[in-house]
Parts: sequence; structure tokens; C-alpha cells
Amino acid sequence: MTPPPARRRIGVVTTSRADYSHLYWPLRELAARPDVELGVCVLGPHLSPTFGSTVQEIERDGFPIRARIECLLSSDTDTAMAKTIGVAMLGLADALTAWRPDILLLIADRYEMLAPAATALAMRIPIAHIEGGEVSQGAIDDAVRNALTKLAHIHFTSTPAARRRVIGMGEEPWRVHHAGAPSIDHLYRSRLLDRPALEARLGLALSPPAVLAAWHPVTIHHNTNAEADALFAALAQFQGQLIFVYPNADAGGHALIERTKLLSAVRPATHIFVNLDAVTYWSLLSHVDAMIGNSSSGIMEAASFALPVIDIGMRQQGRERAANVLDTPADPNAIQAALSRAVSKEFRASLAGMTNPYGNGTAANTIARVIAEVSLDGLLIKAPAPLGPACDPVIS
Repeated sequence: MTPPPARRRIGVVTTSRADYSHLYWPLRELAARPDVELGVCVLGPHLSPTFGSTVQEIERDGFPIRARIECLLSSDTDTAMAKTIGVAMLGLADALTAWRPDILLLIADRYEMLAPAATALAMRIPIAHIEGGEVSQGAIDDAVRNALTKLAHIHFTSTPAARRRVIGMGEEPWRVHHAGAPSIDHLYRSRLLDRPALEARLGLALSPPAVLAAWHPVTIHHNTNAEADALFAALAQFQGQLIFVYPNADAGGHALIERTKLLSAVRPATHIFVNLDAVTYWSLLSHVDAMIGNSSSGIMEAASFALPVIDIGMRQQGRERAANVLDTPADPNAIQAALSRAVSKEFRASLAGMTNPYGNGTAANTIARVIAEVSLDGLLIKAPAPLGPACDPVIS
């Protein structure tokens, strides 16, 4: 009797609440395929009590965790970020030796993702990458994303423009698939909470104008919190309900947490959440009156709810955005003016019928199908990028 074909081993790396919420439906699709043996590598903030020990969410969802890699240094500096990459590589080298996948799936642009990419490169494991070709000039994420793109062998982009950008980087067109952002799948496939259920989950009543605040360190700056002064000055004057979520585990993140706690201690109707699961977070986007900060979720997911978003400063500079985003400099007066406009009935009404450029909820199907079915023969060997017109030499 001919033995059944071996299932393809697909490894998936997740480091935090943010990327896991994007990976949930691709993981579901991969887990449902009989031709796939799925394994999840969990590292970084997922294993940190400071950031909510969100590995428990992966456990509850039932995905097979092949490795738990303790690597996060929490000294709140760029040195700690660099050392975290190194510690993660040591753990990943052992994990990927013990359970070697046929393809390793990575997502987005977090600095920790450099570790699995470098490890897979050394071990000759093909890499699939989600959300390449985007732009966020105010964070080191931009360089990380481009590095991951060049190290990867299969690409899944969120928008057609991002696909063109990846091909423009020299990647062969057959390797680059426009899938949409997989986080949008939650908005179509998950059952979001209605207002009473959401308020019960959060333990608070939403009182208009309710504004969600998501602010992260601007990692391209030497002072990663330089733009935060304007945000906190404006929010201190805002007459409404504020709901904060914790920042990323970047240099300066702990200082932001302490600053948020200080604001909450003196400002009424200010609430802080360490971690919100994906369904609760997306449900919150559907019920608040506006969002403020510098998070990619204000650009990518909020558009599906036609939610007004005040995007401050340079962190998301260059990223494609829809009509719901009000770009605002890091200036208290400008932020206050944008807040007033965002919560106005006129601006919200102007967004009726808008579409989200980041997809329509079908990304996970595309990602799982391509990863499971792409030929592995020659996948590691990329054709050289074609040369364009010769450039004039630079004379110094």
C-alpha cells in the first residue's frame, strides 16, 4: 500500500497581541487543512506578564505551540531591543532544529521578526511574509519590513500598491500575491460584540464622545517619546471619555505606560487596558466615536467602520489611508482641533459609504492556499532583479 503523502509543515511566528490578531484567521485556515501540519512559535511580549501574558489566548484558541521562547528584555531601551533579537535567535535555532518547518510564515514589521527571518535564512527554510510593501517612515518598522521582504520567498500584500512596491524591490511577480490584510477577516468572519456585551466585557459604560487612544513609541527618533508631549497635553484638555490600550514593547514603552497612568489618576473618565483580545478590540472600534494616536490599526482596520481617526506625527507617515484619517502634526492645538472635527456629526456623516483599501475579509483563504500548495522546488533560489537604466556616478 502506498503511504499517504507527508503533510507540509508550516511554522508560524507570533510575538505579541498585535500580530496574533492578524494571524488568527490564517492560522484557522491552515489548521483546517488535512495536508498541513501546523506549528506556532511564541516569543517576546506574548510571554511577558507586563503585556498581559497573551500566550494564554493562543492556548485557549487551541493552536499547536511548538516552542515558547523567552527573549524579551524589558529595560525600556534600544539596547534591550537589540539584545532581544539576539536572544530570540538562539532560542529559535534550537526550536527550528527540533521541529523544522517546510515554510516559515512571518508577518509585518516588528523588530523581533528579524530573529526568525535570520534564523530561517541560515537554516535554508523558505519564508512567507505578510504585509510587505507598506510604508511607515516614522518607525524602524519600515526598515524591518523591507528587510523581511528581501529575505522572504513568498509575499502576501495588503493592497495592490504594496504589491507593486514589492515587485519594484526586485521580487519576481509570481512570488507576490495581493491578499488583503488578514486582520480585516476578523471584521467579516468573527462575531463582534454588540454595545451591551462590549460594555460588560470592558466593565464600563461607553459615554459619548468616547475616544480610543493607541500610542506607541516613535522608534525612528532618538527620543522615542518626543511627540508624546503634544498628545498628552491635548488629551488633558479633551472633554470626553478616553480609553487607552498599552503601547508596544519598544524602547520608551514603559515610560509611556507610566505617563498614561499619571493622566488617568488626575483626569476623570480615563480607562487603561493592558491587553484586549482581537474581537474585543475590533468591537471597540465599532462603538467608539473616534480614535486617536499613531497605531496602524487606525489606518488599516478603523476604515472598515468608517471610524474617524486622528493620526498624529510621523510614525505612520507614507502608509496608504482612507478618508476617515485626519493627519495631524504633533502640536496640542492642532490635535485639539482635529479631535473636535473627528467627533462632529458632520465629519462622521461625510464618511458614509467609504471603502477600506486594505481588503474585504478574504486574505486568510489566499494565504493558507498559497502556502499549502506552492511548489517547494527551487523556492529558495530567486532570480536576480533586472537592472534598470544606468545611473550617473555620484561625484563627491
